[in-house]
Amino acid sequence: MTIFELSKQFPVEERYSLTDQIRRSSRSVCANFAEAWRKRRYQASFIAKLNDCESEAAETQVWLKFAVKCQYISVEEGRDLYSTYNQVLSGLVKMINHPESWLMGNN
Repeated sequence: MTIFELSKQFPVEERYSLTDQIRRSSRSVCANFAEAWRKRRYQASFIAKLNDCESEAAETQVWLKFAVKCQYISVEEGRDLYSTYNQVLSGLVKMINHPESWLMGNN
């Protein structure tokens, strides 16, 4: 939601590029995680959706860098959000590398 709120202030000419892209990728992290959680009966499906989350989180970081470089958000805002996504990515990688503790029926 922070990205959504910040992106409301991006220039109008970015509406169909940076604004849409950063909103889409940041939302996709959450949506793919919800799908992964529902697919945890099947390890391969669970990991595939977590991989999608990881890709979208990394893409969001790229868009954050663009937003900072274009001066649409401050360096501090960019660093804070980038750091948050590093934490998200760390958790996702741990889940991908050790899915067994998250799978249904394996606890």
